[in-house]
Amino acid sequence: MKKDLKLLLSLPIFSWALYDFSNTIFSANIVTLFFPQFVTEQFGVDPVTEQVSSTWIAYSASVAALLLIVLSPIYGVYIDRTQKKKQWVIIFTLVVFICTFLMGYIYEADIKQQMFGIPVSFLLIIILFTIAKFMYNSSLVFYDAMMSSLAPKEDHSVLSGFGVALGYMGTLFGVLTIMALVGTEDAGKTFIPTAILFLVFSIPIFIFGKDGNKKTVKQHVSQSSLTSGYKEVLETFKLAKNEPAIYVFLIVYFFLNDALATAISMMQPYATTVVGFTSSEFIKIFMIATIFSVIGAFVFGYIAKRIGSLKALHYVALVLMIALIIASIPLPKSAFYICAILFGIAMGSIWVISRTLIIELSPEAHEGQFFGLFSMSGKLSAVFGPFVYGTITLLLKDYGPLASRVAILSLFVMALGAYLLHFKVIRLSNNENQSI
Repeated sequence: MKKDLKLLLSLPIFSWALYDFSNTIFSANIVTLFFPQFVTEQFGVDPVTEQVSSTWIAYSASVAALLLIVLSPIYGVYIDRTQKKKQWVIIFTLVVFICTFLMGYIYEADIKQQMFGIPVSFLLIIILFTIAKFMYNSSLVFYDAMMSSLAPKEDHSVLSGFGVALGYMGTLFGVLTIMALVGTEDAGKTFIPTAILFLVFSIPIFIFGKDGNKKTVKQHVSQSSLTSGYKEVLETFKLAKNEPAIYVFLIVYFFLNDALATAISMMQPYATTVVGFTSSEFIKIFMIATIFSVIGAFVFGYIAKRIGSLKALHYVALVLMIALIIASIPLPKSAFYICAILFGIAMGSIWVISRTLIIELSPEAHEGQFFGLFSMSGKLSAVFGPFVYGTITLLLKDYGPLASRVAILSLFVMALGAYLLHFKVIRLSNNENQSI
């Protein structure tokens, strides 16, 4: 225990973990809370435009995710070739800071011009948010890769857990600080202070962060072209087709993560425009979901250990489906607190269980490749889910809140499909174990 504490409090490791604290301030405040609130405040003046505002939010998330999918294979090859990680964390972080700061500056400038009947300031803020979200996600690719340079492999789980713990603290700290500084009634006023908080807590990794040792770069990697990243993804996909259990699991994860991630990202506009919560009331819902995501991670980690990860994932899917059904039905506002608890539990537990399943189902010596495909599956779902949700709200906008309820039900269909398909994963896994 003393050894672990000494390791975690060393400057390179503590500054690395503190970046988890920093980036969740941006993620929670901008991505989940105040950017969606800003869009609904500025654009949602009636039941129809409220649904269109959900489309703006969903499509901007899809575009940012699509850009990451296109470039992430190149990132991976670049990291392996050069071991340069810290400098790109710094660059991406500074771009996120500048974009977020400019979002607040443009909002305060109150530009009156319009384009295609839409305020220019609104369009600029949407574009800046999309760039910021893409750059934020890009920084995480290089940030996660820095962990291998900080400690031996046997300590990586401790480091990862430490970062996740600080991340949840960052979520709570960021929201509470903004509430104290500017309040939450005017979302546009939260952009600049959030940008500053994000930058301030990122400075330690700028100074004390460590890159990998260039001497460890493999010769064949250093000579490979950037396009080899795409070839590796294709080769891993072909390998997965020969491993039916993990191949089907990746499909299950795609739809399950799709439903959950989209529900979380659209929770703010849904809760305020459909259920009827005020922005300040939604902050409480978000805090409840965050707390129960921590509880879910611990509880389902224990459940998975007792009954197995494959069975545990079934319960996660059930929790998510119950939450989506409750959310889609016109019930009293108090019922949405139950949804927040269930969404939080599902959010915290799916990461714990799915990562474990990749290790359990991957063929020996191929875990790294399948983690790459697992990551790609998550990125693809981040494009597909918001796009489907946004398209439904756009097509059914004339029906008002019903459009969002149908969109939520589409997520239930995805989760149900994943739940049913997961039985096949269990069957295939049992067959593979029996053949060994």
